[in-house]
Amino acid sequence: MSVVHFIGAGPGAPDLVTLRALRIIRRAPVCLYAGSLVPPEVIAEAPSNARVLDTASMTLDEIHAEIRAAHERGEDVARVHSGDPSLYGAIAEQIRRLEADAIPYEIVPGVPAFAAMAARLGRELTVPGVSQSVVLTRTAMKSTAMPEGEALANFARTGATLAIHLSIRNLRHIERELIPHYGADCPVIVGYRISWPDEKIIRGTLADIRDKVRAARITRTALILVGPALGEDTAFPDSALYDPAKPHLLRPRRGLAAEGAAQGGSASLPRNQRDRHRAAGRSARPRDGEARPSRR
Repeated sequence: MSVVHFIGAGPGAPDLVTLRALRIIRRAPVCLYAGSLVPPEVIAEAPSNARVLDTASMTLDEIHAEIRAAHERGEDVARVHSGDPSLYGAIAEQIRRLEADAIPYEIVPGVPAFAAMAARLGRELTVPGVSQSVVLTRTAMKSTAMPEGEALANFARTGATLAIHLSIRNLRHIERELIPHYGADCPVIVGYRISWPDEKIIRGTLADIRDKVRAARITRTALILVGPALGEDTAFPDSALYDPAKPHLLRPRRGLAAEGAAQGGSASLPRNQRDRHRAAGRSARPRDGEARPSRR
């Protein structure tokens, strides 16, 4: 049975594509890819006799017609998107058509742009005591309107780190919405074509990032990160993950671990497992009148 594989090709660098994605692309008789957003080195992995189409100029109905024709021929389709297909990949409407035609599909995840950008910056986006949430969002210009309640100002009230997609030409609106909540000096980092050979990283604040982006002549294919977690302050507290005063399942209290070793290890187990351990020991003991098992 033929299958449509929605594949995340990652942010741009060919070596950030997953092994599973490459394995599917290398055997797919049909490869439909999202234009210049997908590295050519990835598409070059398709079989030499594969039907390979750039879908940048195609309509949704034209793309689906290609998929349906491949399905009728019994051929798998590698539908290659940039980043991760689940984020602004427009796969929901494609899936709706596949389900209407009873065409099987699967989604192969990819490295999303915000994760690649954080790695490139060498930063954590969830800094203890500063921000423990990341909001993936965008703004509406000529694209689909944002749902009611998903205004940037609403997200900004939480103090979360914002990863704003598809909005590099809407920086004036972003400043106006966010400055009342984060302050004009809040750190902003813009990443253009992260992990591509021509990538650019622009650092600034909500007060000056628009001028810096204009000077760099960046008008597309950029991600905007905003939030206090991007600052240079290193006075944040350590997380509880490695705190010796806060034991957890894999690191119990030192005294409890020592007691467990002395008792054959059961004290170092979680409580429910210790109870089962002790119950098993009791059930193994012979009741009155029962013969003890032979030791021979």
